[in-house]
Amino acid sequence: MHRRQALALGALAPFAATTPLSAQTTTDWPSQAVRLVVPFAAGGPTDVPARLIADEMSRNLPNRLVVENRTGSGIVIGTDIVAKAPKDGLTVLYSTIGHAVVKALFPRVPFDPVADFTPVALVGKVPMIMMVNKDFPARTLPEFIALIRANPGKYDYASSGNGGAVHLATELFLHMAGGLKMNHIAFRGSAPAMPELLSGRIPMLIDVAAGALPIIQRGDLRPLAISTRTRSSLVPDLPTFIEGGVPDYEAYTWHMMLVPSGTPTPIVNAINAATNRALEVEPLRRRLEEMTVEVVRGSSPADAAAFLAAEIAKWEPVIAAAGIRID
Repeated sequence: MHRRQALALGALAPFAATTPLSAQTTTDWPSQAVRLVVPFAAGGPTDVPARLIADEMSRNLPNRLVVENRTGSGIVIGTDIVAKAPKDGLTVLYSTIGHAVVKALFPRVPFDPVADFTPVALVGKVPMIMMVNKDFPARTLPEFIALIRANPGKYDYASSGNGGAVHLATELFLHMAGGLKMNHIAFRGSAPAMPELLSGRIPMLIDVAAGALPIIQRGDLRPLAISTRTRSSLVPDLPTFIEGGVPDYEAYTWHMMLVPSGTPTPIVNAINAATNRALEVEPLRRRLEEMTVEVVRGSSPADAAAFLAAEIAKWEPVIAAAGIRID
């Protein structure tokens, strides 16, 4: 296991005890242990928050949430397991932006990400940061845009994988900045791309904040913008893309709880209440924010469903325009 993963998993120590949930919530909670399916590898940036939340939720519930990592074909295998699970609340999906874009990216998936699921709660959003090599001639986002516009197709950008959040956020930026032209170089994760950025062979990467901040704090790369609508407490001196001249640009990956569609409403509401109660626990919220997850407090199932619908509507045209497909 990588050192970063080991340190993250070390954060799973118990938090302080909390006030029990309402009697109605615990009554409607499933009578057996609940599987929280994470369609990503153990120890990663989606798995660790899921485990932290599951641990805190389990403190005040009749039965524990047991995290189960089911990876393969992006998020397809793990998501399909939940889609086909009984509608009894015993199987919950912990997913990301991948849920909103899977149908647009893959020519065939064995489930419908909307019709086969009921969103339960939006847990949090993770912003992204644009970074360039320290020797790159553009020192601000407006300078970067002007340079790329004057040299279409000359420069490359890196991503953590074809069709991933980093790739999509960059394509959205290029489109919203006036149809800029850059060449996409995909890697198997952001870490393998870093030597190319540090050497200057690839000048730019828009990475999730958790991956970008350590590099920025060491002074190894120059940050140009953050993808939040307003400045973030993570890097309060860093301008947003909007400030840098890209109106309305906003991009995140995010974390959400979902269950199979048809799960009884009382059970959906019980899982929602337990999730929101856990996210009100200060040590948990602080730990998630240290991992650059901007916690969403009090999200209802309707809020989560509306957010998912907006994300699908936002990203599907970007994917189509860029011709992104995963076979």
